[in-house]
This record gives sequence, C-alpha cells and structure tokens, in this order.
Amino acid sequence: MVDVTPKEPTHRRAIARCRVHMAADTALLVARGAIAKGDVIAVARVAGIQAAKRTPDLIPLCHPLLVGSVFVNFEIADTWIEIEAQVETVDRTGVEMEAMTACSVAALTIYDMCKSADRSMVIGDLVLWEKTGGKSGTYRRSELAED
Repeated sequence: MVDVTPKEPTHRRAIARCRVHMAADTALLVARGAIAKGDVIAVARVAGIQAAKRTPDLIPLCHPLLVGSVFVNFEIADTWIEIEAQVETVDRTGVEMEAMTACSVAALTIYDMCKSADRSMVIGDLVLWEKTGGKSGTYRRSELAED
C-alpha cells in the first residue's frame, strides 16, 4: 500500500459512470417496475452504496476510508441504463475506486435482476467522470472523451 500517513485529510469527491446496454423491451420493463425480481433501481442503488463502503475488501491495495456519503442515480434510456455514483469523504486519499466500485456493483445487480428477461445485456463504459480534492486537485473528464 502507498503510505498516506503524512498526508493531511482533505475533502474529496469522485463521480463515476457506467452503462448497462440492453434490449428495448428490458429497459421498458425496468422503467415500468415490471421485472419479476422486484424494483431493479432501488435494489441496484442499495447494492452500489454497500459496494462503495466495502471497496477495500474487494481491491487488495485500496485503503479503508470513512465514506461520508454515497449517491447512486440512474438514467433509463431506450436501450441502456446509465449509473452515476458520487462518493465523498474527508480523508488522506481519494474515493475514485469507491465510486467506480459502486457503479460496477450497481450494474451487476441490474444484470442479475434482469437476466431472466435479457441475457444479452452488456455492462460497459465505466469511467471516472470527476474527482476533487487532494494534492492532484480537480480532474474532470472531457465531454469529447465521452464517445
């Protein structure tokens, strides 16, 4: 692990995004709340929050952090669901991995809950969208880099 002991705690935030690509019928079922396993968005939100808090258990050299807040939001389109996770802390290292883990696990939860309707779903487009705080300052993904 990197030694972060000498660093001063600062306010840090990270935003990550990913998408679950799916058939239009599947996206419609999710939007209508008609998936047999239940409310896909609510369950995926809780899974993402839980995953952010458990990131050091999943990624071997990731520091345990006191996660101050986690927000997981969704946009349902015709053939995909976009997940955005925002994680904040006041600590000695950033929360990029927590935000990306939240997105990943929320996406896997969507897949799990919808697989009976559509096994052809694809999880992709996982990116760090923004991070603030710390010595390296602010990073914002360019809108041009989105495609």
